[in-house]
Formats: sequence, structure tokens, C-alpha cells
Amino acid sequence: MAQTKSEPAIIPRPAVVTTQPGYFQLNTATKIGVSAGNAPARKLGEMLSQAVKDQTGLFIPVTEKKGPAPNTLFIELVSQPDSLGKEGYQLNVDNKGIILRASESSGAFYGIQTLLQLLPADPEALAKRPVQIPAVTIKDRPRFEWRGLMLDCGRYYYSMNFLKKLIDYMAMHKMNVFHWHLTEDHGWRLEIKKYPRLTDIGAWRTATEFSQGRLNGTPTGGYYTQAQARELVAYAAERYVTIVPEIEMPGHASAALVAYPELSCTGGPFKTLTRWGIQKDIFCAGNEKTFAFLEDVLKEVTAIFPGAVVHMGGDEAPKDRWKSCPKCQTRIREEHLKDEHELQSYFVKRVEKIFTAQKRNYIGWDEILEGGLAPNAWVMSWRGIKGGIEAARQGHNVVMTPYDYYYLDYYQGKPSLEPNAIFDHAINTLEKVYGFEPCPQELTADEARFIKGVQGNVWSEFIHTPEKVTYMTFPRAAAIAETGWTPKDRKQWTDFTRRMETQYNRYDLLHINYAKSAYNVWQTTILDSVTNTATISFKTNSYQPEIRYSTDGNEPTAQSTLYAGPFKVKAPVLIKSATFKNGKMVSNVYEEAVLSK
Repeated sequence: MAQTKSEPAIIPRPAVVTTQPGYFQLNTATKIGVSAGNAPARKLGEMLSQAVKDQTGLFIPVTEKKGPAPNTLFIELVSQPDSLGKEGYQLNVDNKGIILRASESSGAFYGIQTLLQLLPADPEALAKRPVQIPAVTIKDRPRFEWRGLMLDCGRYYYSMNFLKKLIDYMAMHKMNVFHWHLTEDHGWRLEIKKYPRLTDIGAWRTATEFSQGRLNGTPTGGYYTQAQARELVAYAAERYVTIVPEIEMPGHASAALVAYPELSCTGGPFKTLTRWGIQKDIFCAGNEKTFAFLEDVLKEVTAIFPGAVVHMGGDEAPKDRWKSCPKCQTRIREEHLKDEHELQSYFVKRVEKIFTAQKRNYIGWDEILEGGLAPNAWVMSWRGIKGGIEAARQGHNVVMTPYDYYYLDYYQGKPSLEPNAIFDHAINTLEKVYGFEPCPQELTADEARFIKGVQGNVWSEFIHTPEKVTYMTFPRAAAIAETGWTPKDRKQWTDFTRRMETQYNRYDLLHINYAKSAYNVWQTTILDSVTNTATISFKTNSYQPEIRYSTDGNEPTAQSTLYAGPFKVKAPVLIKSATFKNGKMVSNVYEEAVLSK
């Protein structure tokens, strides 16, 4: 798509973009310039050089220069802080050269991601010499500090190679937090040296519920060694992504209890679970062995992950066992607690002391608000935004991740056109995801400053391959990334869909198995029961779609009737519709019968 009359197709949309006439010509004589002796700038330059080679085939060497020069991509890390902060950058492209300035390496890294999106996004243009980069001036910084994506590896194990690819995809969208869900009822995925049974036993199961109510007979499992976890932490850090590990407690602990049943209220024995669902057996809050175990585990976890925040879960912890457990009831009496909800608050505050001793903050799902919130807790608001509002009003940092917008295991289109997902009634379309505003109107400006960011969650009950992870994640993660980065007044749905047309081409170049659900047609039918005449309208989540349809029972083709606006049909009739681009169908065929009354 030509970018001469509109902003370049950059995702997420930068804060300030000024287009200029002309292009910078990237050719065999072009250099990447860095200041002499500036090791961080050289490392970034080498990263840029490799990325340009991967995309265009051109090798652009890194050289030391005193400053910007003709036919040079100059990376400058300025020593003094500026108004763009540690993740902001300035990028200037004209016909003479390119200058990228930032106060810190992270900002320059994000400037590089923008620069790479200024390269052509189709193979033919990338193969031409010289490669044209449109002239533009950009001043940019993120709206929020937490721009996250979670992958549930507790329910299903994914390889290290895939996790690295996923972090690469996050980085290209300027997302900076990978929330690694490592423990679950159905699998414990991180090696803990003091408790080897966690992975010897808790990392494996005999079967998996692959669709609602149906099991396969295939044993599955796996875990990450501490060496592998450190390797992934280092890989992510090079891409300015912080890994936040999640160790679930007090609920979602069945895999740990299978391995160490003495940490439960009943003492077990337990069997490894093969079906999904919330479990009543959780860590015993009245047993001192539980807290000794968690302290040992978290010491090893914090030694692996250097980030300032660790996730401790805290969600979906039924109180049934605590109500009948003598140890838990004794704890309630001795600590003068009102009920089991305050016992959970006691549990969380005990665990907080462990984190404090390890000089870490912790974050939990919004259930940790129940019974009172520990002083240094962050809250991840998933049951809508109510928990986030409550936490922000109490002065606690909040990450917004409401299930009805940001759960990426939900369908992204009509279930009949999509692979199996978790609930037939749960649909988070690309447009719906994009429309979420993280700062609720109920908050004052002072309270809203505690909203630290946004996060999309990929739960893996019915996502068992890397290809399905990327299908469910992209392009919806692009919408989340834009909400996390772009100023509120710069977000605009139609322009986002325009820019996504180019982003889809980038996904193709990277061989990402993304969803094309945004092209699928949604039909609205308004029936006049007196005349048995229906008014039909179509829409998609894509930019200026070419929708064609049929009413004769045949599949629509590139020669079928072009949708130009609402039209009338006589019932009964079967309508089939699809979206086309360049003469080819790019959506699934949607069909809907209009019946007479």
C-alpha cells in the first residue's frame, strides 16, 4: 500500500508522525554508524544490520562515526535524559540519511522496530535495489510501562524454540512483558532443585481434554530446566522483554499436591488430572510446611528471574477444604480471622514476606483483594475492571487484563468459522479487543496513574500447538500492543485496520500462522414479517473490504455480486458471503438462512 498520502503503516501507531516527501535509498554502500567506543550502540547496530539482511538480503556493516553522515543509519544514545523517557526515541529519515536518537538502549531498540516497519512489506519491493524507506520524522514513547502477553505453559508445554519466536513477535510489537504461566493443576513446568518430584511427577499426565468433554489417550508433559529458564530470560532481555514467572498459589496447585500430598488439607493421595476445571484441593493454609515449601520454591524462582515482579496467582481458590480442615480452622481462630476469605488474605500476606525478603514485588489475580490487600501487591484485573478500579483507589499498581476483552483463548469470530475455543458464547473480535480503554472513567487522574498497563492472556486448555497459539494471538495482540503504547487520542479503529493490511504482509514474510478472522463477514438481518422481506447488511473487521455474496445457493466467487450497502431479499433465502482481495478469497465463506415468519 502506498504511503505517500498517509502515515506509514506502523504498529503500534507512534505518538507523533510527520511525513516528508521523498525516500532514503538503502543500497550496498549504506553504513550503520555508531559513536566510537559506544558498546550498547554497536550492539544495537549489529542487531539492526542482521534484521535488515534478514528482510532485504542487503548486508549493511556497522562502522564508528563521529556523527550523522550521508548514506548512513546513525544510532545515537544521548547521555542526558529527555522528555521521551527510557523507552522513547526520535527517528528522522530523509533522502540523505537516517538518525535514530534515544536516551537509553530500550528506546533505541523500539526505534529500530519502527525503522524495520518502514521497509517494504512485500517480497518484490524488498528485492529491488535500492530499497526505499519513506522520509518521515517520528517522536515516540509508550503510554504504559506494562505491555504484556501471557502464555499458559502450565496446561500445555511449549518448546524453548517456540517461546523464543513468541518473544521475537512480542518485541516487533513493542510489547515488553512476557508473563510465563509455569504451574497449574495440570502441570508443573519449572525445575525446582530442592523438590525434584514437582517435575519428575507433576510435569506429566496420561491424557489431555482436547475438546469439551473429550480426552485423547496420549501422554503429554515436559518442563524447563533452570538453565533453560535462564537462557530464555537472557534472550528476552536482549529484546527488552522482562519475563514475569507465575507460580500459582494457593489454588491451581494439583500438580504440586500430586508430588507432595502433605501440603494439602487432606493428605491425598492425588492423581494427575487430565480434565480441565477448577479443583477444590489447594495448598493448606494452616500447615507451616506449606509456607516452608513456598519459601524454598520462591528462593529458587527469584534466583532465576531478575525482574522486579513475580506473579503468585491467587485466583480461583475454592475454600471447601479450608472450611473442613482442622489446621486451617485453627489458623483462623489463632489469627483472629473472620472467615476463609481472610485466611486467603493471611496466606497472601505470609507469601508477601517471602517476596520482600527476596527484594521482589509480587502481582496476583484480582482475587487477592478478598479479605484485604497486602501493602506492596500489584493487581492483575481479569474479572472485568472492577478489581482494577478498587486496587487503584487503594493506591496499588494495576495491570488491566479483563477476560471479556483480553482473553485470547476466546473465539475471535463466529464459532462455526473458527477452530475450537473455550466457550461458544465468548467472542473477542479484533475490533472489540482494540476498543478497550484501560483507564476507567470512574478513576480520578491521581487514581488512574496506578494503571500501569495492559496484557493479553493465552490460556491453553484447547490450544495444543505453537501454530494455534499464534493463530489465537495474532492479530489481536497487535490491538493490545497499540492500546499499551499509543496515546489514547491517537487510537482510531479505521486507521488501525488500514495499517494492519501491511502488518498482515509482515506476518506472511515471517511465516506467522495468524488468524484471518478479521476478513470474515458478519451479517445483520432485519426482517419485515408482513412482507417477508429482509434488509441485509455486512461488515468485517478489515479495511475497506471487498465483500461478495450469492443468494442462489452457490459459493461466492470474485464475479459474485459486490456488496455496496444494505440490500433487500425475499425470504426464505440462503445468503453466502466472503471477502476478496486481488481476485482471491481471503475469508471463510459465511452462510446464513433468512427464514419467513
